[in-house]
Amino acid sequence: MAIPAFGLGTFRLKDDVVISSVKTALELGYRAIDTAQIYDNEAAVGQAIAESGVPRHELYITTKIWIENLSKDKLIPSLQESLQKLRTDYVDLTLIHWPSPNDEVSVEEFMQALLEAKKQGLTREIGISNFTIPLMEKAIAAVGAENIATNQIELSPYLQNRKVVAWAKQHGIHITSYMTLAYGKALKDEVIARIAAKHNATPAQVILAWAMGEGYSVIPSSTKRKNL
Repeated sequence: MAIPAFGLGTFRLKDDVVISSVKTALELGYRAIDTAQIYDNEAAVGQAIAESGVPRHELYITTKIWIENLSKDKLIPSLQESLQKLRTDYVDLTLIHWPSPNDEVSVEEFMQALLEAKKQGLTREIGISNFTIPLMEKAIAAVGAENIATNQIELSPYLQNRKVVAWAKQHGIHITSYMTLAYGKALKDEVIARIAAKHNATPAQVILAWAMGEGYSVIPSSTKRKNL
């Protein structure tokens, strides 16, 4: 299954706030949900999904392995714990959230552990997040580009990361953009506001359309129904 172009991000959303956001998004037709171990909201996301009544096969759930769980003896047990919290037997995509600080756990070790999780059926696809070109090279050397579904990186009209994007595309690695609205700063941009007015759209719609037009998947988050 291809990574959906549009999904719901849940960074910084917790407890009742994330439950409400996920339920509303699913009600409005969202089917891709992005979470992470470090967000401390997997259980709440799992609850929201369970209570929504949307069948599991319609959903695309992404989670991310935190840096404390990158070693080969911790990665799979930590993912199993994530699955328990999310109330599912598998996730559609599991990412390495950040590379290991100071290379404490080698790229080869955690990528091979992640590939093993895929072989065990715990995750349908695997990928990376916040990886530079040298780190992508190491990841490809470890498991092959065909096993890396995406590199999720910060991308916005102000931070276009062109070299990383071009290199990833050249090697067949899809790009997922986070913080696409530049922490809300891009919503106040005069140029973007003019484009939005011309097209009878909101600044957020213009920015997300730009990112999707570039071929990126996007995962904006909101707690407000009208913004979703």
